[in-house]
Amino acid sequence: MRAGIAVNVTPEDRHRLEAIVADRSSAQKHVWRAQIILATADGCGTFEVMRRSGKAKPVIWRWQERFMQEGVDGLLHDKTRPPGKAPLPAGTVQRVIDLALGPPLGEATHWSGRMLAKAADVSLRSVQRILDAHQLAPHRIRTFKLSNDAKFADKLRDIVGLYVDPPAHAVVLSVDEKSQIQALDRTQPGLPMKKGRAGTMTHDYKRNGTTTLFAALNVLDGTVIGRNMQRHRHQEFIRFLNTVEAEVPAGKLIHAIVDNYATHKHPKVRAWLASHPRWTFHFTPTSASWLNAVEGFFAKLTRRRLKRGVFRSVVDLQAAINRFVEETNADPKPFVWTADPDRVLAAVRRGKQALESIH
Repeated sequence: MRAGIAVNVTPEDRHRLEAIVADRSSAQKHVWRAQIILATADGCGTFEVMRRSGKAKPVIWRWQERFMQEGVDGLLHDKTRPPGKAPLPAGTVQRVIDLALGPPLGEATHWSGRMLAKAADVSLRSVQRILDAHQLAPHRIRTFKLSNDAKFADKLRDIVGLYVDPPAHAVVLSVDEKSQIQALDRTQPGLPMKKGRAGTMTHDYKRNGTTTLFAALNVLDGTVIGRNMQRHRHQEFIRFLNTVEAEVPAGKLIHAIVDNYATHKHPKVRAWLASHPRWTFHFTPTSASWLNAVEGFFAKLTRRRLKRGVFRSVVDLQAAINRFVEETNADPKPFVWTADPDRVLAAVRRGKQALESIH
């Protein structure tokens, strides 16, 4: 040990040091620092302490001195070091923030990190730190759409009422069509996934035609009535309504939730409704197709059957869709509405107020 180094370990200090070494959750740097002091207190020389701890001589001397000055607590924290580079002035940081919150220079659609760095005369890494610290992401954007329907609240409560408290002796159907479903075939076969590598698929494809899926989701039991058709005009819609009419038991009223697509309001469709009095259409507000429960079924179909599918013909595509409908009906899940209508209306009001205040 160096001259002038005297490590006095009290029984209380020894108890704390041994507890640090024995605790499995202790940080390793705390463990070897405690071992240095314990070995020193046992009368070991510097070389023996080096052998036991595996640390160099200057390291051992440093922590012996720290223990002499601050005790056990001094072993449990590191000295703070002055930064190698002075932090950016507050004015520079604020300038980066102000630039990021404003429109970009020239005709650029958004700020990039390098554009901000050049405009504020700082490094790209400094810009990245500032944006991260203030949770700003100029390169990202979220899409939205607020309904301007004057009867939005009434239509919302009407449809949510059907979901939450459906009428007695009635069937509630969420009806819509998913049009222009493409039968896409890849130009080359892909490779399967293996350890360390994702599955592959060519970015280009061959179009083999399209189909339109008309679907009616029974929100009470989760079953789906689906039909593939070539087009999505009022003629096909009426044919689909006839299919649903035949499958719903007699004596049941039918409440159908539909969007504002022109086909659903065609005069011949209205005439069909007039000749089928047990049917009632409930139209969603404009720009609010998310209120239609069947959209969830379409999203699941896209994710699980269409997005990565390879279809060499429209017939293959339609067969895959029909199998998915059959699988859904084999294990149906009733639709459950959970959103509070009052909270939805409050969010819409806040969105409109924010838009009006800015524009």
